[in-house]
Amino acid sequence: MNDIKAILLVGGLGTRLRSVVSSTPKVLASIGERSFLELLIRQLRSQGIRQLVMCTGYLADQIESRFGDGRIWDVSIEYSKEEMPLGTAGAVKLAERYLQDVPEFLVLNGDSFLEVDFENLMAFHRRCDDAIATMAVLRVENASRYGTVHMDERGRIKGFAEKTGSEAPGVVNGGVYVFNHSVLQHIPEGPASLERDVFPRLLDQGVYAQEQHGMFIDIGTPADYARAQQLLQFS
Repeated sequence: MNDIKAILLVGGLGTRLRSVVSSTPKVLASIGERSFLELLIRQLRSQGIRQLVMCTGYLADQIESRFGDGRIWDVSIEYSKEEMPLGTAGAVKLAERYLQDVPEFLVLNGDSFLEVDFENLMAFHRRCDDAIATMAVLRVENASRYGTVHMDERGRIKGFAEKTGSEAPGVVNGGVYVFNHSVLQHIPEGPASLERDVFPRLLDQGVYAQEQHGMFIDIGTPADYARAQQLLQFS
C-alpha cells in the first residue's frame, strides 16, 4: 500500500460545529489528546498508506503549521490549498497535479471516521472490472441525517435518494472512496460536490459500493462531536 495516495478533504467551514470549535478548523477538533485529523492520519499510516494530500481551505495555515510535511507521523504530506470554497469535488479537481502518476487513489472526508480495511476496499474496487469509483457504505438504523445509497446484488450503485428526515434504516455514504484517475475528467472546474454533482453523473460509468460494519463517526454536529469523545480511543 506504500504506493497509494490518499486525498483528505479538510477545507470545510464547519459551520455546524462553531459553537464547540470556534477558532480552529473542525478537523483540528480535539478527540482526547489528539486532533480528529491526526486520528485519520494514524489510521492511514497503520495500514501502510503514507502518501497524503490535504485539500485545505478554511484556516488552512493552522493545519499546515500543525502537520507540516508529516515526518513526525512517518508520512509524507502535500497541500492543495483552495483560495475560495470549491466543495468536495472541486477540491479533488484542484489536487489533480499531485495525482499525475497514480492510476487510482483514495479520498477521505476529513470530518468523519470510518473503520475500514483500505486494502480490502481497493481489492474490491479492482475486482469490479467496470468500476470507475467505489464508495464505502454502511447500514444505519436512522438515516434521517443522510441521503441513502441504492445498489444491486453485485454492489453496483443504481441511484441515490436525498435525505428525507425519515428515521427509517438505510445504507449511507461512509465518506471513503476509491477513484480511478479518469474520475478527474468528469469533475468540472470550479465549485462542485462529489455527492450532488459527480457521483450521479458517474453511475453509467460504474460506481460500486462495499458495505462496512465497523465504527462510523461524523463530527459535523456538536452532538456527534461529543459522541466521538467517548468512542474514539485510538492512539
